Amino acid sequence: MSSAQEPVKLPITRTAGYDGSTAGIAAARAFAMDFLHLLGTRCGLVVPARLREVVPLVVSELTTNACKYAPGPQRLELEADEADLRLSLWDTSPALPVVLAADPGRIGQHGLAIVTALCQDYTVHPQPPGKRTTVRISLADSPGHTTLA
Repeated sequence: MSSAQEPVKLPITRTAGYDGSTAGIAAARAFAMDFLHLLGTRCGLVVPARLREVVPLVVSELTTNACKYAPGPQRLELEADEADLRLSLWDTSPALPVVLAADPGRIGQHGLAIVTALCQDYTVHPQPPGKRTTVRISLADSPGHTTLA
């Protein structure tokens, strides 16, 4: 059996770094999709279809905010176990983001509200010289239900 086909045990963590340019947004989305593929093909998890929609959106929103408000490098870490995917993005700005209240008249600045609506947990912690934003997304199709292959 080649190493490409060997199963990977959970929990699993993968990390990628980006230079802070907007090209990193698409690269981070692709990295996250590759991670979901790994969970399905080598970790034995059934990845619900909704995760293939939610995860790239969350990654896109967080990395876009980092590009706009935290010039410099970013580090994306994805970690999964049987129940959850944890996504952490470190950036260079110590300023903690604020989730704005819904305002149908406002153009833009809805990204963090979308992220918090899609994720089970959302936290931001200072991590000098910047901060780490972490979200948790359930791998289950419905609350309390994890599907293994």
